[in-house]
Amino acid sequence: MTQLDVRPPAGDTVSGATREGGSGSDVRGKGLGKGSVGLVGSAVIGISTVAPVYCLTSTLGSTAGEVGVQMPAVFLAGFLPMLLVAFAYRELNKSMPDCGTSFTWTVKAFGPRIGWMCGWGLVIATIIVLSNLAGVATSYFWLLAGEITGNPAIAALDDNKLVHIATCLTLIAVATAISYRGMTATKGVQYALVGLQLAVLAIFVVMAFQKASAGTFDTGLDFSWQWMNPFAVESMAAFTAGLSLSIFMYWGWDACLATNEETTGSTKTPGRASLIAMVVLVGSYLAAGIAAQMAVGSGTVGFGLGNPETSGNVFAALAGPVMGPGLGVLLFVAVLASATASLQTTFIPVARTVLAMSTYEALPPSYAKVHPKFKTPGRATVMAGVATGGFYTVMTLVSENVLTDTIFALGLMICFYYSLTAFACAWYFRGELRRSARDLFFKGVFPVLGGLLLAAVFFKTLYDAWDPSYGSGSTIPGLGVGSVFVIGVGLLALGLAVMFVTERRSPAFFRGEVLTKSTPALVVED
Repeated sequence: MTQLDVRPPAGDTVSGATREGGSGSDVRGKGLGKGSVGLVGSAVIGISTVAPVYCLTSTLGSTAGEVGVQMPAVFLAGFLPMLLVAFAYRELNKSMPDCGTSFTWTVKAFGPRIGWMCGWGLVIATIIVLSNLAGVATSYFWLLAGEITGNPAIAALDDNKLVHIATCLTLIAVATAISYRGMTATKGVQYALVGLQLAVLAIFVVMAFQKASAGTFDTGLDFSWQWMNPFAVESMAAFTAGLSLSIFMYWGWDACLATNEETTGSTKTPGRASLIAMVVLVGSYLAAGIAAQMAVGSGTVGFGLGNPETSGNVFAALAGPVMGPGLGVLLFVAVLASATASLQTTFIPVARTVLAMSTYEALPPSYAKVHPKFKTPGRATVMAGVATGGFYTVMTLVSENVLTDTIFALGLMICFYYSLTAFACAWYFRGELRRSARDLFFKGVFPVLGGLLLAAVFFKTLYDAWDPSYGSGSTIPGLGVGSVFVIGVGLLALGLAVMFVTERRSPAFFRGEVLTKSTPALVVED
């Protein structure tokens, strides 16, 4: 394996990046630690960032509430566009392994402004999910403390906003510190946390099937292949809402690609790891969803998954009834481990996207600094932690339905930047689509289909979110518009405003003088 040392064409210099052992404009790397992660480690980071157990407890009930027994079908429907988009990521990474991923690729395909907004979508989606992860981790920390001590008063501390926010900010600070110390520290923690959550989830699935077989719960259902039919959903609005939640449950696998400059075999390993992560996720979701639905049903009463009193945190309600008081504690531990693990790894894509944007002069140059010892984008990581803590504190004080509404808004952000990246793949490789059937499908047809599906979900969700009853049902006083719509559109509008300010300070990037289609990848391996 050798590093290619090719001077970039005139006008295609990369400001802020330095090649090992060199300086100036013929630069090849951003200073990240190369060779820190292999195939297994990369796949584990992808799974951890998605946080399957956290996603299930947060959205399993909400999805069942929207689409009923078709919940497994919606899980499969959400997997399809993600798989198609994953092919686009794989092809783009082969050609341009860069930690800026969606930002870098869409700039090369569509130009600086669309690329900048794509990067903004990724960054803001990550801030939203980090805040939700921290909130869930906080709640399960106090629930677990109450279960272990047998003292309900300790568990009730989570209801105290000041205690909740203080605990949440502490967890964010710890996760930020671990991510700051580099990929080696991150990888070691993740093997243990991901292994724990998947093992406990497997135990839950087995015990749920046992309860279903014994008919323990009156609301339980017999398995039907009709559950796999997405066309049986009662309405298009319900299907779109369920699909938006399902897409959220797969979000984060692209963290494998954000570590491409730190991965052994940067052109191939990240793409393979992302596909491995996707397969593990869809298998876990289908097994858990079918087992839970067979055990307790998807209704709105009792332990039914669609019960609005428990749907926002399904495993908190099902831990004891399904696994018993002894093993039930393990499910609390698994959710805490899942949220904590994802809280830590989710800093990876946002920090490296900000690093790339700063390196290419799309953000202030201070964020392009890499820690000399830990080889991480230190300032960008700290910025992400501060932004997460601030966002969650404000949203918690403003809205009691912050988790529900921000998750729905997160679906908008995910569809926005994933669809742009998928279209960027087809447009960037448009001259190669006739070379072979493989190029046609993997660089053109599959990415376009994935992008169209996600774009359709984006616009349908925007339309539905205008209704104040969408999401948690909360509205913005005086506007008569649902808070999900305001959060989603407001964050995109904020991105436009920040972009215009940035353009005044960094005109070279927006004139297309820094990052162009002919700019070579910063890390190229053969």
